[in-house]
Amino acid sequence: LSIYLIHKTMKLLPALGKKATQKVAIADHDGILTCFGMKKGEAVPVFKTLPGQKISRMDLGGAAGTPQEKIFVCSGSQVRGFTKKGKQFLTFEANLTESINAMHVAGADLFVCASYIYNHYCDCKDQDYYLSGDKINDITCLSSENLTRIVPVLACQDRVLRVLQGSELAYDIEVPGPPSVLELYNKEEGDEVLYGTTDGKIGLVQIGKRSAATKWEVDNDKKKGGILCIDTYDIIGDGVNDILVGRDDGTVEVFGFESTNEPTLRFEHVLSESVTSIQGGCVGKESYDEILTATYTGWVTGLTTEPQKAEAGPGDEVRMSKETQSKVEALRAELEQLQVKVLQGREQYQQTSQSSTAVSAVPFFSINDKFTLCQDDASYSLTLEVQTAIDNLLLQSDVPIDLLDVDKNSAVVSFSECDSEPNGNFLLATYRCQANTTRLELKVRSIEGQFGTLQAYITPRLQPKTCQVRKYQIKPLSLHQRTHSIDQERPMNRLSLVGQFSFAEIHSWVVFCLPEVPEKTPAGENIAFYFHNTFLGTQLEATYCKGEGHFRSDNISTISILSDVLSKEATKRKINLNISYDIDDESVSHTLKMIHPKLEYQLLLARKVQLIDALKELQVHEGNADFLIPEYRNILDESANLLEEYKKQPAHLERLYGMITDLFIDKFKFKGQNVKTKVSSLLEILDNYDLNSLLDFFNEA
Repeated sequence: LSIYLIHKTMKLLPALGKKATQKVAIADHDGILTCFGMKKGEAVPVFKTLPGQKISRMDLGGAAGTPQEKIFVCSGSQVRGFTKKGKQFLTFEANLTESINAMHVAGADLFVCASYIYNHYCDCKDQDYYLSGDKINDITCLSSENLTRIVPVLACQDRVLRVLQGSELAYDIEVPGPPSVLELYNKEEGDEVLYGTTDGKIGLVQIGKRSAATKWEVDNDKKKGGILCIDTYDIIGDGVNDILVGRDDGTVEVFGFESTNEPTLRFEHVLSESVTSIQGGCVGKESYDEILTATYTGWVTGLTTEPQKAEAGPGDEVRMSKETQSKVEALRAELEQLQVKVLQGREQYQQTSQSSTAVSAVPFFSINDKFTLCQDDASYSLTLEVQTAIDNLLLQSDVPIDLLDVDKNSAVVSFSECDSEPNGNFLLATYRCQANTTRLELKVRSIEGQFGTLQAYITPRLQPKTCQVRKYQIKPLSLHQRTHSIDQERPMNRLSLVGQFSFAEIHSWVVFCLPEVPEKTPAGENIAFYFHNTFLGTQLEATYCKGEGHFRSDNISTISILSDVLSKEATKRKINLNISYDIDDESVSHTLKMIHPKLEYQLLLARKVQLIDALKELQVHEGNADFLIPEYRNILDESANLLEEYKKQPAHLERLYGMITDLFIDKFKFKGQNVKTKVSSLLEILDNYDLNSLLDFFNEA
């Protein structure tokens, strides 16, 4: 397939016999539904539909108790049904204002979701409706003996799984990240649901009538990509369903269950593109199970359990089987055909480009991009994936940001000087990609209080040269992340606003200031959001309604940034605000104590790195390092790791110094004093850092 795919658009049709191979149904961005089988390593088409509007989801269905072999696809707000032979038997218009982005079929029941809206139809007649508080990413439905009726479960962007009963919310389940995909652990029936999150975590929850229990969670310790697809299938053959996982960095994983009920990683394979669909089954050869994956640009790959190794002793000649030989020959022939096609295409383009009547058209290319805040290192990860090779990428920012090193990134980066004062241009960086790079991952870290736009200009290796621009907002409190609750015991500062503003207006200001807030104004008359700062660990509570808003934080600088930005936004709209503050002096020393371990660690790291060159010189001079004290010997042994870590965290120390300086200025700003003249004394104390003398300076100033 040469087109690109959205996640959850590939399914395996049920096998006819016990050992028979299965057919593959796959749908793409061009609106084409293709069904094919494999015979002797060759794809044999069963049917293919005509192009149309892009297909966003696929599911299999059928009458209860019969093989689920009818194929349902949705494009726009329309759902269509096809038989396994390709005959269309259903066209259903859901009449939604937005496109369907999640769907589940169970017997005569059809469940669809579009952004914030959930709809349930039975025999194409309206049954239930629900409006979610945040975007719906996926849906699945449970039916088991314990549950009297079908129970829909929605995966919502605000880190919550919502369990519905009819048109009402039965209860919700908090999960550790924004859930992107749901899958039933037991496909026949059961009350256990697997979820995967955009930050790469997996978990299993057991759904009851009135509450749910989390069975286990697997963290993303190795910082792999976000989860795009999950399937369950006994690929290892131990009688227990294994969990097959596809991630957006191309990683395919198999988790098995040993004696414990916790999953363990049994197998891992890395593809070069994001894995949009994954299925377990038998496709290529009878009796051998496979993991089938589909990637973003349309590659379908099978990982088989069939032994692929031939063993030989010393002096033995390894002979290729006839089957393998014919496979290799077929691949060579296919490559030659493709090369001829490319040459013909190039010649044709050259001829038309010199013609006086030909019109040059800009080739359209699709970009799959993701800009997310990583909790572990308080940085933003920007992932760009293009269906053809990327030639270069230009990054431009009108706010100060740091570019961090990424291990997976092999592109060569060069920085251009930019005039930050008149044009507000703080960053110009160009990434030149190596051949056949279709996916690029970058990391940037922003400074809270400085807000603006990061722009990425993506140029692929296409003729004629063309470029697309993507824009990403850096928000005033960009390092804050949504959380389910906060610690009420901490000393908190309070900012209160009262004025003639509507609920929608104050909500739009909060969306402007903070990430992960749904753009749609919440239902109801008031709302509360909780956040934590991923860099410092401080927290923020925002509660507001029509005419008033209250913001509480243990970091005085957060309150100061909010106060400045919200009053500017209100002034723009000519709204008069009555602003009041309630400052707790204890909070300043509390924040300094939270910064202390980070600052101490960075100062120690900087000192060690400064010593490395001198210690290496001594080692060369003396011939060995035995005469050094153990501490210095340890620095020499660890020098590579220390330099690597120091390189990965540029300007980390300056950041912490900046935060402490802001805290100092903000503390006295709320008392009506300007202490900018004392900043030089503060920096002297930081250079000879000691927590107690810093606390004394803050109290005495």
